[in-house]
This record gives sequence, C-alpha cells and structure tokens, in this order.
Amino acid sequence: MSQDVSLAERTLGELLPDTLRSSNCVHINKGKEIWDVAGMLVQYLESVTDSVVVKDGRELVGIVGGKEIIRHLLKNSTPKLFYERRVEEIMDPRIITVLEKTKYGDLMDDWRKNERAYAVISNNAGFYSAISARKILEFGMRCETNMSISDLSKKQHVTFKKNDTFRSVINSMVDNKTRKVLLENSNKYVNDRLIIEEITQKMSYLRGEEDFLDNVVNMELEEAKIISENLKINKVSVIMHDMEHPCVIYKDWIVTPHDVCNALLSPEITEYS
Repeated sequence: MSQDVSLAERTLGELLPDTLRSSNCVHINKGKEIWDVAGMLVQYLESVTDSVVVKDGRELVGIVGGKEIIRHLLKNSTPKLFYERRVEEIMDPRIITVLEKTKYGDLMDDWRKNERAYAVISNNAGFYSAISARKILEFGMRCETNMSISDLSKKQHVTFKKNDTFRSVINSMVDNKTRKVLLENSNKYVNDRLIIEEITQKMSYLRGEEDFLDNVVNMELEEAKIISENLKINKVSVIMHDMEHPCVIYKDWIVTPHDVCNALLSPEITEYS
C-alpha cells in the first residue's frame, strides 16, 4: 500500500488490520506478592510481552515490567522484596491505551514519554490486547524500504566483565536506560529477565543472605544473533520476529525490536505490502 503517507501518519488499524488485537494482555490481580509477578515476567518477558498489567477487579490500575523489579532490587536487595511487598507498591500507574485510529507516530511518542514500549487496546472479549515492540515487527516485515542496519544510529555498547556483580550490572542498566548489557568482547548478554530468573530460581538459597546483589553474575547468558550482511529493515524484522528473545548484531550495530520501531518513523518509509 502506498499513498506517499509515512507509516508514522498511518493508524494502527491500517498497519495491523488483521492482528491488532491478536496478542494477549498478560495480567495479575492487585494484592499479589511481587514474587508472583516476577515469575510471570520470567516466563513472558520479550517472548510474549514486555510487561504485566495489574488489575483491580475489571479495572486496569497499573503495569509492572522488568525495570520495576530491577530498580526496586537496588533499594531492597533481600527476599523481603518478593515476599513482603505487593505488586501495587512497585507498579507504574501509567497505562497507554490506544484505539484503531491511533496513529503510529503518536504511539511512539507515548512510548518515549513513558520509557516503555507497551500499550493496550480493548478487544471483543471484554478485556484488552497487548501492543509491544514485537507486535510492530509484524508491519516492519511488510515495509518496502532501502533503509538497512547501517542507516540506524549506533548505540554505545554497555558492557560488563566476567567478575562483575549483579549490583554493578543492574546499575549499568538503570544508568544507561537499557535492558541488555553485553559481556565484554562477546555476543552474549544479560538482561532484566535473566536477572529476575536467576534470583527467583535461587530464592530458597538466597533467603539467608542480607544482600544477594553482591554475588557475581555467574549464569547462562543469552546470545545475540550475529549476522554478516547489512540487511534491510524488513529482513531484520523477519529474523527478530522468529526469535524467542530478539536481538541481532551486525558489526558495531546492536539491533532490537525497539530500534526497528524507531526506524519505521522515517518519513521515507511510505510503502508496505
């Protein structure tokens, strides 16, 4: 489809006519322990959704993602955070709700303001469906453009060393507003999901520790997919859409779904199939 109108000016209903409401909105009830939402984030972060919505009855009252867990770990790095506090104590009350007529550019503006690539849209089941950066890859795959990876802005690589502690890595995440930190001189990385998973899996062992963030990061890491070609944005979208935890590296470029989301705002991209 082409009318020389940028994707930023098109509506979500135009860009995702068949799948706008196809992604489930993962939710948890207000009053649940942070332990419960941590387990859900381990299961769903990046692979299905990037956040869990908090419900009070049928009303959406907030949202919890990896960054809420990570930031509160720095304030209270003991098992008490998980067992003595409730999800509403750490949730972000700001929830972005969109409509079919919401323009893609407006959605991205809201994501930047909230520093979270997540929104909800009401569905025919009487609840909500989720829209995340992974969902945007669906029309990223169908855009027709000559823009390639080398046209994207290079991001400074945030790295850690083998003997760094969880505290050091989490501080790097917070200070640099990133969810991924690369192991120095490798394509392996740690992110919020892996940290939450490691801590929750070892919770019974960590119960006796006053501060478990001083432990060294010693766990199995994720690997970014290394590609050798300077692929077009639509091809990169295809690759990442099929990855459980999408992240690719081409030379000095690290590309995530959020980078594709930003690239699709280019006024030069007006065509998609």
